[in-house]
Amino acid sequence: TTKHRFFQFLDASIRPDNRLVNVGLPSAEDLAILSSRLHVHWTLSVGGVLEDRPIYTKTLTFDPFPFPDLDSRLALKDRLRELGERLDSFRKARIAEHAFLTMTGLYNALERLRELEAGIGVALTPAERNVHQAGLIAVLKEIHDDIDRAVLSAYGWEDLIPALVGKPGGTLPSDVKSDAQQSAEEDLLTRLVALNHARAAEEKRGLIRWLRPDYQQAKLGLRLPKPETTELDLEIVEGEARPKWPSDGLEQVRIVRDLLARAASPLASAAIAAGFDGRNTAQRKSRVNRVLETLAATGAARRAGTPADPRYFVPK
Repeated sequence: TTKHRFFQFLDASIRPDNRLVNVGLPSAEDLAILSSRLHVHWTLSVGGVLEDRPIYTKTLTFDPFPFPDLDSRLALKDRLRELGERLDSFRKARIAEHAFLTMTGLYNALERLRELEAGIGVALTPAERNVHQAGLIAVLKEIHDDIDRAVLSAYGWEDLIPALVGKPGGTLPSDVKSDAQQSAEEDLLTRLVALNHARAAEEKRGLIRWLRPDYQQAKLGLRLPKPETTELDLEIVEGEARPKWPSDGLEQVRIVRDLLARAASPLASAAIAAGFDGRNTAQRKSRVNRVLETLAATGAARRAGTPADPRYFVPK
């Protein structure tokens, strides 16, 4: 129920209070992802509220949050690890050097700086200037902005960077957001929800993206469903005859969009191509991929997943 959402590493000698949310992850790239405005916006949208204060409820916020797939993007993973370590050490160093600084005070100052840069609010008071100077708030903002850029890139959503990075409301609810920022945040939440649905469909097939595979697989791996042998990913065709792949280009666009609209979760290009009757040729696969790109470019469908494994859906 804190005012701001922030994460930090705790020394192993510390026994956290039961009202803290404690995450058993030692990796700094995970700290960076959790500290990003993507995760903050997710938690503010799906979490609970006590009076007027947002609650970080683990089962609603952390458990279903779809982390980006970094296994195939090692350079970006290293970058996020570096930023997570820098964020954690920087804040602790500022607070250790100045006894009057607190984490809440640092983030109050950070949000004031974001609002001022957006042309909102009055000038800083002398007390606020003291916090800005001692806390090096401009540096803290730079670290968070770099984290937000890197995390958006990790999801393949660089198009949202101009409307979101550096804007107000990075760690707490804000009512001073521009129309462009609010629209981008709605789009961001839609994409995260779609990715959550895609991950849920993967888990039903036995594909789990472990956060700590060395620990989790040994404890939970035997409980997983056996992976399906079929490559078919279309729940919508179960019990139905497979449709024919149309020869007309416009009809191809229509039928692919209809499939996306009826699907329970975002679909991959390969799964759609395999869902039609007849031989799944390279030509068909290529054409389905072009149709999906056209639908996404025109706004008739949206893209989720990662650049290496894109999924498509129609918002419901």
